Order: sequence, then structure tokens, then C-alpha cells
Amino acid sequence: MGIKFRDDIQGYEVTFSKRHPLTRQPKSLSRTRNDKGDLIATEIEAKRIYNQLVLQVETSFEEGAGGKMKVATLREQFYESMEMRDLAPSTVENYRLCLDAHTRQWNNRTIESIRTEEIRALIKVTLAERSPSHQKSMLKFIKGLFGFAVECGYLQRNPVPMLQFRLGDKIKKVLTREQMKQLLEKAREMNHPWYSVWAFALYTGCRNGELYALTKDKISLHNRTILISSAWDHKHGFKEFTKSKQDRTIEVAPPLIPIIKQLYAENPDSNFVLPHHREWTEGRQAEILRAFLMGIGLPPVRFHDLRASWATALLGNGVEPAKVMIAGGWSDIKTMMIYMRKAGISIKGMTDNLHLHDPETPVGEVISIFAKQGDG
Repeated sequence: MGIKFRDDIQGYEVTFSKRHPLTRQPKSLSRTRNDKGDLIATEIEAKRIYNQLVLQVETSFEEGAGGKMKVATLREQFYESMEMRDLAPSTVENYRLCLDAHTRQWNNRTIESIRTEEIRALIKVTLAERSPSHQKSMLKFIKGLFGFAVECGYLQRNPVPMLQFRLGDKIKKVLTREQMKQLLEKAREMNHPWYSVWAFALYTGCRNGELYALTKDKISLHNRTILISSAWDHKHGFKEFTKSKQDRTIEVAPPLIPIIKQLYAENPDSNFVLPHHREWTEGRQAEILRAFLMGIGLPPVRFHDLRASWATALLGNGVEPAKVMIAGGWSDIKTMMIYMRKAGISIKGMTDNLHLHDPETPVGEVISIFAKQGDG
């Protein structure tokens, strides 16, 4: 029986493995938490969960035998497996929303009946009006679904085709340095309640959820540092990690120091640095920002674009891209390359030594040699 107590988690780990009677492909299930999400604390509870795993494996073999498993059943098992892999809830939710929306027409069909041509038509015809990035994501979700079926021995091969997408590197909207200055000055003049939030976004480059979760103990005014180690979103609440799963330390810009001191004075009893406005808690930060920008005659951008504005401003000031990447918590160099192009970093200086002629040198009088014969 696959039950053992693990000292590292102070709980039981339950596993069950068996080969499919027809395909001979092994299927293994493992759990360290009960149905409520708590650690398995007792041996009695571990035995009960073990029986659940046995039943789950046997049921999957019965449904999968002879191509009888329905797509709807496969989807639910796929979601369960994702939840047990400790993926972010938002990731599981994205898979669920997209797969439920675009594969429901296959619900009552067996998984073996889904052909490669159908999947290609779904992506390239049914979703033809969607962006290439959306099509690519949808293909990834479907590939993951049927890849799970292959891993479980329900299918011999993954029917998802290889497709190419022209994504391009769209340069994101950003505010210029002067527009950033106007935004902060106008918000300060009007005593706008979101002034401190926008100032933090433009001076730190933090993500929305990182700003919301920022607590006073993470800031050292003496060392001028901020530790970014947690995040928040309005659907799932607080998380003790950032999007990249890595903590980072950023420098406090001098103009931010008086703002921080004022925030501390105004909210001495709060553990959080920034005020949690009701609209912010409801996830309406982009709506508030766009309305204010339009009201003062600036181009409307998303709240997340303040982060891009911060990056391009630093790059435009000559800060090394590697430093900006570390401070912003980016793990993908592709994103940083987009900001570098927006700031013109990749083209600065390339024509400094391109001197082909002097367009300012005076020229003598030119007599045309193509005058018509007989003139004069």
C-alpha cells in the first residue's frame, strides 16, 4: 500500500500506480492533501484517500477502454491533475475557462474520435477573428488536455497539430517622461486619492498586486530599499510570492521618500504602505487611471502600462537593461527587448559615424549640359 509519512511536510503521502490492462501504460496518482486542501494528518485518513485513488484509477481505465472516455470527462480529470500539481489558481482557471468555452461541442464525443483536422479548423477557422496570441494559447491548452490523455494511457498519440503563428513583438503603450511628470503633478495638485499609488507604480515599476500587498516592514528608508516578496489579486487574495516566484530588492527613488513618510503619518496603524481603495480591491485600478488621464488630456493607458513606462524611462536614462530587468522582476528577456526598442536603446549611436557627404558645404554654380540644342 502506497502510504508513507513524510517528515519534511509532517503529513502522509498517498500513492497508487497501475498499468492499463490494454495499453500497458502506467497510471500513477499521488496526494499529500485531503479534499479540503489540508495535509493528510492521520493514517486512517490516508487509507481512505488511498481507496479513492484506487477507484479513480480503475474508473479511468474503464472509461478509457475501447475509446469510451468522453471529452467532458477527460477535461474534469485534467483540471483535477492541474490542481494537484500546485499550479497557480489563475493558471488552472484560464485553462478551465478557455477549454470549457471552445471544446464544449466535443463534450459527448469520445476522445479517440477527435481528429487533427478538427483541431486545426478550430484554431484557424473558428478562432480566425481572434488574435494570433489567443490562437496560440488555445492550441497550448488543447495540447495540454490531450497530452494528459496520452500520459494516462487513454490515447496512443496526441492529435494536436503543429501550427505557426505570426505574433510579432508589439510595443506596449507607455507614457513619456514628460507625461509621467504631468500625471504626478496634476494628481498631487488635485489631492487625488490615487496619487500615492501612481507615484509608487512610476517610481518602483512594481506590478499592481505587488503594490497592493506591500507592507511597511518591507521598506528601509535608511538603506533606501524595498523588498518585493508578495503579491495579491482581487480573485485569489494575498500570496507569499511574486509572479516570478522570486523575491527582489529595489531602490527607493529620492522623490518617493517624502511620499512614504506622509503615508506612514496618515495611516500609522496600518501594516500596508498604500491605501486600499475600494475600487482597487474590486480590480478597477485601470478604469480609475484611464479616466484621470483623459481628464487631464493625456493618452489613456492601463495601470500595468505604468510599469512599462518606468522601464522605458530608466532605459532612456542609460540604465543598463540587465539592472532594469532584475529590478522589475522580469525573467523573460523577450519582454525587456520590447522595452529597449520602445526606448530606442537598440538604435542609439548606430548612425553616429555614418558620414557619406557634407550637405552644408557650399556648392558652385551649376551649368546644365542638357540645354536644348539651338539655345543661345
